[in-house]
Amino acid sequence: MVMFPVDEEEDHDFSGEFKQREQSFNKEYIRPPLHYSARRMSHKSGSSVARKTPLALLEYNPGSVDSSSSGTILMAQQNKGMPLKTTKVEGFKLDLKHETPITESHSHNIVDAALFMGRSFRVGWGPNGILVHAGAAVGGNDSQRVLSSVINLEKVAIDKVVRDENNKVRKELVDSCFISPLKLHKDIKHETKEVEIGSFKLRLQNPVSNRLMLSEICRSYIGIIERQLEVPEVSSSARVVLMHQVMVWELIKVLFSAREISGQSKSAGADNEEDMMHDRSEGSSDVDLEALPLIRRAEFSYWLQESVCHRVQDEVSSLNESSDLEQILLLLTGRQLDAAVELAASRGDVRLACLLSQAGGSTINRADVAQQLDLWRTNGLDFNFIEKDRIRLFELLAGNIHGALHGKNIDWKRFLGLLMWYQLPPDTSLPFVFRNYQQLLVDGGAPHPVPVYIDEGPVEEAVSWSVGERYDLAYYLMLLHASEGSEFGLGKTMFSAFSSTHDPLDYHMIWHQRAVLEAVGAFSSNDLHVLDMGLVSQLLCLGQCHWAIYVVLHMPFRDDFPYLQATLIREILFQYCESWHSQELQRQFMEDLGIPLAWLHEAMAVYFNYCGDLSRALEHYIACANWQKAHSLFMTSVAHSLFLSAKHSEIWRLATSMEDHKSEIEHWDLGAGVYISFYLIRSSLQEENNTMCELDSLESKNAACKDFFSCLNESLAVWGGRLPVDARVAYSKMAEEICGLLLSDSGEGSTRDVQLSCFDTVFSAPVPEDLHSSHLQNAVALFTCSLLEV
Repeated sequence: MVMFPVDEEEDHDFSGEFKQREQSFNKEYIRPPLHYSARRMSHKSGSSVARKTPLALLEYNPGSVDSSSSGTILMAQQNKGMPLKTTKVEGFKLDLKHETPITESHSHNIVDAALFMGRSFRVGWGPNGILVHAGAAVGGNDSQRVLSSVINLEKVAIDKVVRDENNKVRKELVDSCFISPLKLHKDIKHETKEVEIGSFKLRLQNPVSNRLMLSEICRSYIGIIERQLEVPEVSSSARVVLMHQVMVWELIKVLFSAREISGQSKSAGADNEEDMMHDRSEGSSDVDLEALPLIRRAEFSYWLQESVCHRVQDEVSSLNESSDLEQILLLLTGRQLDAAVELAASRGDVRLACLLSQAGGSTINRADVAQQLDLWRTNGLDFNFIEKDRIRLFELLAGNIHGALHGKNIDWKRFLGLLMWYQLPPDTSLPFVFRNYQQLLVDGGAPHPVPVYIDEGPVEEAVSWSVGERYDLAYYLMLLHASEGSEFGLGKTMFSAFSSTHDPLDYHMIWHQRAVLEAVGAFSSNDLHVLDMGLVSQLLCLGQCHWAIYVVLHMPFRDDFPYLQATLIREILFQYCESWHSQELQRQFMEDLGIPLAWLHEAMAVYFNYCGDLSRALEHYIACANWQKAHSLFMTSVAHSLFLSAKHSEIWRLATSMEDHKSEIEHWDLGAGVYISFYLIRSSLQEENNTMCELDSLESKNAACKDFFSCLNESLAVWGGRLPVDARVAYSKMAEEICGLLLSDSGEGSTRDVQLSCFDTVFSAPVPEDLHSSHLQNAVALFTCSLLEV
């Protein structure tokens, strides 16, 4: 009842209604969008319910079982953004202990399909993220599951990312999350590909950039996120995600950007030998190209220090001042060597400070410390007389990070840092570091790179995570860099929403990160449609239809789905026409994107036809060249209304605009052609020297009128019940006017036979019986006069 407009009595056969509507939709090739398909329902009553402008569904209030009042669908366009208020209704419930024929099914929702049509209904999406289903409530556990007949209406927070901690939509967040990033994306250079869709063409777009520009692009995105962080009342969990987005853009800049040296660029791909040789051939001889991987390593090391700095400071501040060695160890996990050396020196431990100053340096020093520890163990030194934290520090300085962390938990970024800074040689390339960490992860010797919202939190909702299910986006970027141009098979997992946020419906930033990486050639994919559609859904929920279409145009073209983009764009235009048709900015934006105007007009034609504004619907059907539908609407709904309102010039304009395409219109001569014939004959009868259609004699006028009346009668027979009463009245008025003009001309110097022939023609006209009787009396009088003359 939510999905289809129903206006019937209580005992209505709903299954028959669904089948009937489905057949009618298939015949007309038009189905009203779900966004507009909810109307008020009425139970058995004597009064009819007037049709009103369709508005978005906000709340379904079925009423109680014993209530005499009918259930209603509340529609309030201005309250779209309000949370859904669900009314509890008592239905039948059955404990799972009782066996039923479908207890073992996967649905676990309906006792009897014949009783409720549960299996055929399943689940449905309403406007603005409303989920209608007959299953267990979202978030319910197995102990709460029962078989019941209760329908659940739940609000899915597609727009959660633009809501503050008070759950209110903030305009500033809409701009910083969606509009500003998309404008920045639009400013990037694009290449277009024209795709033919029937007689129309679509311009698919693809951003193209180079790694020299990547740093600037990343800084621009970071600036947008920083403005978002300045918005007051942003929740703490959202701030964690936003800071993570900043660090991800910084990481992309570090791993994949290029630098200009002596007039040439050094890209992330320069780590491999082929690019090194190419760069050396173009560069100047005084540049040490072998230092480029080390420069990138240094930049990544700085990024890693910045990423873990706040966690190191938080843990250090939570310790007592007396635990100096533990503080030093924590500072080393964030490579804060200066602070660690100063702390050791300030406590009088100068020897330790000297050792700390060389941490992560020469592998010879690490070997010396490791040899000393082995010598102590060999000589049976009792380590109980040395502080455990000091031993941990010695193990770390020796490069044994597992020995240093024995019994301690540490996050994955700091573990990666310890691996790179203290265990591996200082000249190890980043790809080798990342692969080494990946191997340790497989062997169980490294902490899992869990997503940031689990690693740092806090999140308001409980987030479930299983080992290996999903990792942090930053980790996948490292693996992408380590692949060094080889096939990367983790694209779908990398760009899932859960890799960067706890909101499974939030794709607004990872879509841009994917687009930028593809633009600079870091990787390519054509199967991330979930990512594209996720952002499209978010934009549509916010009413940004033009930007949603912009995103669709950036979906990669696939030969096995050549009409994917066209289908999506048309669906958006039809379903959200109410939102975009009144906004000139959105319409102009769509036209600038190259969306065929015929598609826009067709969507508006269906919308206005659904709303009952048939005149505007006709204009748009004509504009989109749907001549058959325009002609049908003209004949059954518009023409007679205009004729009875004496708007003859408007009828002439509409009819003549379709006349050039009459070969494509069924029954043209018996449709709009009737109106054109009427105006031509009327003009010729009123003016003898009419240039449009000159009829010289009364006989020719009579013949033309006879043909016209024949067309009228045939038109009435062909259109039949499709013509309303007003259309038949209009036909009668046309016949009456032509009859009057013909008979008035017949009395001027014509013979009795010709005059009687005119009356014979008039008798075939579809006029009312009283007028027909009047003409008959005049004919009898004329015949009497002719007899007297004889």
